[in-house]
Amino acid sequence: MLYKSTRDPSGARYTSAEVVKRGIADDGGLYLPESIPTLAKDEIDKLRHVPYHERAAHILTKFLTDYSFEELLDDCRAAYRPESFPGGPAPLARLDDRLFSLELWHGPTAAFKDMALQLMPRLLTRALKKTGERRAAHILVATSGDTGKAALEGFRDIDQTRITVFYPENGVSLVQKLQMATQTGGNVDVCAVRGNFDDCQNGVKQLFSDSELALELDRRGAFLSSANSINWGRLVPQVVYYVSLYCELQNCGALRAGDRFCVCVPTGNFGNILAAYIAGLMGVPIKKLICASNLNNVLTDFLRTGRYERNRTFHKTMSPSMDILISSNLERLLYYIAGADKTREYTAKLAKTGSYLIAGEEKDKISESFIGYFADETETTAAIQDIFKKYGYLCDTHTAVAFSCAEKYRRETGDRSIIAVVSTASPYKFAGDVYRAMTGSAPAGELEAFDQLHSLTGRPIPSPLAGIGSRPIRFTTTVAREEMKNYILK
Repeated sequence: MLYKSTRDPSGARYTSAEVVKRGIADDGGLYLPESIPTLAKDEIDKLRHVPYHERAAHILTKFLTDYSFEELLDDCRAAYRPESFPGGPAPLARLDDRLFSLELWHGPTAAFKDMALQLMPRLLTRALKKTGERRAAHILVATSGDTGKAALEGFRDIDQTRITVFYPENGVSLVQKLQMATQTGGNVDVCAVRGNFDDCQNGVKQLFSDSELALELDRRGAFLSSANSINWGRLVPQVVYYVSLYCELQNCGALRAGDRFCVCVPTGNFGNILAAYIAGLMGVPIKKLICASNLNNVLTDFLRTGRYERNRTFHKTMSPSMDILISSNLERLLYYIAGADKTREYTAKLAKTGSYLIAGEEKDKISESFIGYFADETETTAAIQDIFKKYGYLCDTHTAVAFSCAEKYRRETGDRSIIAVVSTASPYKFAGDVYRAMTGSAPAGELEAFDQLHSLTGRPIPSPLAGIGSRPIRFTTTVAREEMKNYILK
């Protein structure tokens, strides 16, 4: 399996190890496989009866063809070991006969990013060896909250790597900030940026395209790579849990082989829902991908109208990991729909004017698979209350956005198909906002909200979050976006 850039019509191709190492293409595009492998019905039936790490190795082998099955199996077994995922890698909670929650937050940082970032550093380490790379990989990450901590934890003390995480100074929750600021490890670094997530993300993209910086890092024996979902090595493990979801829906008797179902994904940077789209291309019978946004509903408008418009008011919400106006992974979908030339045209328009419009057959193709909804702050609060009252199920703010949008989809379409809502974080990662939603009152403090929410609901506090307020803070630096380059060089 070879890979190409979303913006390059020239025919240049790269191996899977090369794209995992490189992260982003030289032309600024994102890597995609030349073709999408398919899963036969008998393959899926076999996957139903094996543990998650074996499912993962089997699926990854189809994409990462210069890795052996044995290598991938060893890495998946280590990444998804019970010590790291005590609740299982991707357990499925049944709320009723037609509503399920795919819980992706049982890993070491209590967020769905662990599903990829416990594995990706292992894939990168092998990629460095396979490509004969002797320089150190300096991982750059822009985070809206969860990716940063998961990447720091995944790359902590990994040989031949260093990692720097940039996050918006006032754009993450206190718990997310403390998770990053207290991170241990000799090769990790964290820096706040004055601005929002898009400022961080655009700043990191500029660093990747800075030839002067690349030459200086090369002189120092290093090169830049990425752990954001712009890196295929980060995105492809996410495909696995959608195949696993289909297996588990059959295992619990909710579906028969071939039955179609819907998936509702709380979406910011589009990587998570794109992984579901790719799983569908592989043969998972997904009927509709419900893209759930918060007040920063740029994706809802795009999926409804075909116009992507980032020139709009930016809202800080109780679901901060979705406070994003530039969804990088949408570029990969554009490539599948329109090809490299049109993708380059659309991304250039976005960079120059802040918007672009797709129409006609291209818009129709997207609408075949996707539909967009959003939930405002009032609706998100109501969803937290309603889901707990009706099912006794406690969800975080991002998952609540998805539950609200799933209900809107049902009302608008009348579709009675099974919907699997993707639960992306433990409710305790946003305990203060969840407590406010449940009670209408403010907690004694953001950290005190842990115990108050536990007393209110009886739901256990995940061990990665317990005692976070007493850990020593290591990282306190804040820079302007234009200072990010100098920060890396220092």
